[in-house]
Amino acid sequence: MPIPSDGLSSTASPLQRLDHQGITTLTMGTPERFNALSEAMLEALHDALADIADDSSVRCVVIAAEGKAFCAGHDLKQMRANPDKAYYQALFTRCSDVMQAIVHLPVPVIAKVQGIATAAGCQLVASCDLAVAARSARFAVSGINVGLFCSTPAVALSRNVARKRAMEMLLTGEFVSAEQAAEWGLINRVAEDGALDEAIQELTASICAKSAVAVRTGKAMFARQLAMPLDEAYAFAGETMACNMLAEDVSEGIDAFIAKRPPHWRHR
Repeated sequence: MPIPSDGLSSTASPLQRLDHQGITTLTMGTPERFNALSEAMLEALHDALADIADDSSVRCVVIAAEGKAFCAGHDLKQMRANPDKAYYQALFTRCSDVMQAIVHLPVPVIAKVQGIATAAGCQLVASCDLAVAARSARFAVSGINVGLFCSTPAVALSRNVARKRAMEMLLTGEFVSAEQAAEWGLINRVAEDGALDEAIQELTASICAKSAVAVRTGKAMFARQLAMPLDEAYAFAGETMACNMLAEDVSEGIDAFIAKRPPHWRHR
């Protein structure tokens, strides 16, 4: 079911969408279940991201959550109620689709983290382009504590933090503080608990002040080059940059720099 874009979700949706001045905020709204990635939540995220991908007015996306937790991962009660391999395969495939949709979205996605982000919730943070967390936030890939190695979260985690850091988190299931998460590269910034909104606003304002063409070009290029050998990455980056140079915004940006004036982007 599509997610409304006026900030008023239907009662059936666990996700709310709010659009304001080019910034789309998706808020997970099942705090009583610690915003677990249930079937309904994954479906809502999948549909919302698909809608955003086709919306040229969106400049930046923020994934947020209500309550004391950001996201506690998969809904374990729902999983135990469906003890079937085909069910689990479909569930993990849908979750992986959501994570990849975030990566492939043409605009930056920022995780706004309060409370805990565990297992697939930590995977969600790692899948976002950027992440800002409250100082009291904590992160873990805790499946190991119930006998389950967090294999799919490991994919996103290992693409953010160093190998030994990732394995330590995966093998111990221990919590990592916001400060540690920033030091290890899982998140970008730590904000005081009462200043998380302000920190997100500062980051989104900085991104939205840039050329939309440059931001969209950069996100697509950055993700693709990571999977390439060095020589292919440079060839692809050079081609991308040459094409980017032909954009009207680049001409405007360079002229503004030379004239020592603010640029007036053609595409916002």
